[in-house]
Amino acid sequence: MMTLSSTRSAVRAGALTAALAAFLCTTATAVSVASAGSPSARPAAAQAEVPAGVTAGVAVFDRQTGTFTEQLNTAGQFRSASVVKLLIALDVLWNRSPDALPAADRARIDTMLRGSDDAAASTFWSNNGSGAIIDRMVTRLGLTDTARPPSTHPGYWGYTALSARDTVKIYRHLLDSAPAATRDYVLGGLRQSTRCATDGYDQHFGIAGSFNRPWAVKQGWSGFGSGGCTAPAATAAKTVGAAGEPEGTDARTPAGADAVDLSRPALHTTGVVGAGDRSIVAVFTLHPGGTSYGKAYTDIGRLTRSLNVPGASRPAGTWVGTWGSGVRVRAQATTASGAVTTLPAGVEVLVGCQKRGQQVSQPPYLNDWWAQLPQYGGGYMTNIYLSVPENQVPGVPVC
Repeated sequence: MMTLSSTRSAVRAGALTAALAAFLCTTATAVSVASAGSPSARPAAAQAEVPAGVTAGVAVFDRQTGTFTEQLNTAGQFRSASVVKLLIALDVLWNRSPDALPAADRARIDTMLRGSDDAAASTFWSNNGSGAIIDRMVTRLGLTDTARPPSTHPGYWGYTALSARDTVKIYRHLLDSAPAATRDYVLGGLRQSTRCATDGYDQHFGIAGSFNRPWAVKQGWSGFGSGGCTAPAATAAKTVGAAGEPEGTDARTPAGADAVDLSRPALHTTGVVGAGDRSIVAVFTLHPGGTSYGKAYTDIGRLTRSLNVPGASRPAGTWVGTWGSGVRVRAQATTASGAVTTLPAGVEVLVGCQKRGQQVSQPPYLNDWWAQLPQYGGGYMTNIYLSVPENQVPGVPVC
C-alpha cells in the first residue's frame, strides 16, 4: 500500500499533477471572507458581481436608511420557482390569524416555508383559485412585475413571473404592514429553513450560505436534474417548479407573463438578513442550459457574497472548490461517523480549519486530512475531494 509520504511525493510529481488538474472539475478557488461576527465587508466593486453566463436581477434594501444599496435589473421578470410560496402563504393568511387556520393548513404552510414542499403549495394553488391567488396579491401589495403563470401552463405555480423589486415589496409588507401574528409566523418558518428541502435539494445557498444568522430565507430552483442533498423524503427532481398536472382553468394571462424564460435553469435566493431584519435581499438568476446544480449554487453564492448587505456578518473561512459526486459531510473526520448531508456535485464550500483523521483512498490518491465546514454544522469532509493539489489546503489553519 502507498504511504502518505509517498502519496505526497507522487502528487507533486509533474505527471500526476497534470493528471490531477485534468481530473478535477474546476480550478482551485479560495476566497477569504470576513471574520465571523464582524460587520459585512463587501469586496470593492462598482456593483453586484455577476458570474459569466448568468442573467441576474438583484435588489438589496436597507430598512434602517430606507434606501437600496444594490439595484441590478430590478424589474426583470423571472419565473419565480418556489419564491411564489410567499404569496401563496400570505394569500391563505390574508385577514386570518395563523391560530385560526385548520391544523392541516397550518402543517402545509409550515412544511412549505421550511422545506419548500411542493405538494403543500399545489394543494393551496388548486383549492384557492390558482392564478387568481396571484391576481389578488398583485392588487393587495401593489406589485408591478408579478403575473400569474402563462396561459400555456396555468397550473404551474412555479412559472409565476416575479422580479427582485417586487420581492422586496413582499418582504416590506410582511415586515412593516402585515399583522404581527402573520409576520412572526411566516418569518418564523423562514428562519427554520431546513438545509435539505423535501424534494432532496440543498436549499442553503445564496443568503443562507453567505451570511451568519440571523436570517430568514425563501429560495427557488427550477430546471436542475439533481440537488445532491441527504433528505429523508427526497422525491423527484424539480424540473418545472411545480408539482402535479396543469389544471387548465385560467382564462387570462397578464401582459408580459408569456415572455418569461421557462427554459434556462433558475436559482433564486431571497430573504431578510441581520439583527432586526435590517436588510431585504432578492437575487434572481438564470444559468446556461445544462448548468449543474453545484455550479449554479456556487455562482449564486459568489454573487450574493459580492453584495453590500447592511447589518450582515460573514462567516470566517476560505472558499474552496470541490470535485466528485455523492461527497458526504460527516459529523467527525472519519467515514464511520454519521453523514450530515451530501454535497451538490462540484459545489464550492467554506473551509474553517482542517485536521488529520481517517485516511481515505480515492485511487490514485490517499489523504488523511479533513476539512471542517462551518456552514454544515461544523461537519467534516475529506480533503481528497477539495480542488487543490496538496493534501492540506494552503493557508487554512489546523483545527
